Amino acid sequence: MTSTLDQVHAGLARVSTRPVKVGLVAGGLGAYWPQFPQLLPQLQSSARRVSERMQALDCEVVDVGFVSDAQEAAVAAEKLRAAGCDLIVGFLTTYMTASMLVPVAQRAGAPVLLLNLQPTEVMDHATFGTGEWLAYCGACPLPEMANSFRRAGIPFRSVSGYVEDERAWGRIAHWVKAAGVRGMLRHGRHGLMGHLYPGMLDVSTDLTSISTQLGGHVEVLEIDDLRVRVEKVTEREVDERVQLARDVFTLDDSVQEPELRWGAQVSVALDRLVEDFQLDSMAYYHRGLDGEAHERVAAGMILGASLLTARGIPLVGEYELRTSIAMLVMDRLGGGGSFTELQALDFRAGVVEMGHDGPAHLAISARRPLLRGLGVFHGKRGYGVSVEFDVQHGPVTLCGLGQLRDGSFRLIAAEGTVVDGPLLAIGNTTSRVDFGVDPGEWTDEWSASGVGHHWSLGVGHRAAELARVAELCELDFLHVQPS
Repeated sequence: MTSTLDQVHAGLARVSTRPVKVGLVAGGLGAYWPQFPQLLPQLQSSARRVSERMQALDCEVVDVGFVSDAQEAAVAAEKLRAAGCDLIVGFLTTYMTASMLVPVAQRAGAPVLLLNLQPTEVMDHATFGTGEWLAYCGACPLPEMANSFRRAGIPFRSVSGYVEDERAWGRIAHWVKAAGVRGMLRHGRHGLMGHLYPGMLDVSTDLTSISTQLGGHVEVLEIDDLRVRVEKVTEREVDERVQLARDVFTLDDSVQEPELRWGAQVSVALDRLVEDFQLDSMAYYHRGLDGEAHERVAAGMILGASLLTARGIPLVGEYELRTSIAMLVMDRLGGGGSFTELQALDFRAGVVEMGHDGPAHLAISARRPLLRGLGVFHGKRGYGVSVEFDVQHGPVTLCGLGQLRDGSFRLIAAEGTVVDGPLLAIGNTTSRVDFGVDPGEWTDEWSASGVGHHWSLGVGHRAAELARVAELCELDFLHVQPS
């Protein structure tokens, strides 16, 4: 699925992502064809146009054609089952029985979207007869389908409009995008390296729950998996990565050349680690002791993690597996997504200050990102370089993946606006977010949502898109919007 994010730099090419596979079946009641000879060709023409428009939505369309009865529908169902689609689209061109689509949905094992798209905005009542009216009758079977799907225990959603209705196609595009995110999660590979930050009870995640609730795989990694790759990086590779850092970042005077080169060396090794294990995201933390190799490796990861995040492979610290996944979701929706936590509240300006001293999504920076040298990472061992910037000013969305008492995940969102104002210059990705209410009240409601310590901060208002993702993934969804 192609992201809408701009490429940050020629050396940071976006990672290629798996295409969204959409299965399409159109149909109508075969009893009509001998009665109204012109009806079937007209409906098939509409079906071809819908297929064309679907293919323009940046997805791979598996079009199994037009079905006229339950037997033909059974053949189509088997083709769609074998195709392994992310979304099944049933186009109701006219009346058709539920027995023609329920088996398709039952066998496909994918979310279902029903389309009721009549040929034009309105019928020509003065000239239409029964045959012409039937071409506009896609709404007729929709309640029947809905009732039958509910009784079969099959979740569904529908879009009604007309074939060239841009509003309808906007809604269809959102479902296709959400299906792509669901497919990405079901096929995703998430790395988890090191160990839990001591005492962070909210961060702890049952790894089995990732596979059972979201799909995908968690690859458990050792800090030595990265250390051995760091040791094999050549001086030439370090030189090239240092030059890339100088091209992408403004370097603060606090950045020392040895620490920059160390961050560059770890960055090259991170690229290899991600490639070797075919990771889509990764969370990490390792404490280390007294300046030994593991401590230095862990402290040198922010540069490389930020460069990978900008390419569409989010890496996060503090062992925050769920937040790395939330960042991946926001990235695939086109909003980027930086590692974020609460920092302070500005009650005079009415804003919440949030960010982190860790991996950042460079593509959503309001300015050329700064690389700052830190003598100490607060609460962590080691020292090195960190990324500092403000997220692009304008609409933003927070996305968190919370875990509730029964172990189930909840997708949590909040929409606000990043505004101008004073920022700390301490190597953090700080942003001032206006949620339109008292910052204290907002903070209380956000904290009560079950979100946990960290979340993803991305550009654009995307709560509606996240709600669709949650629905297709069968997750609880909460939009935090105190009044």
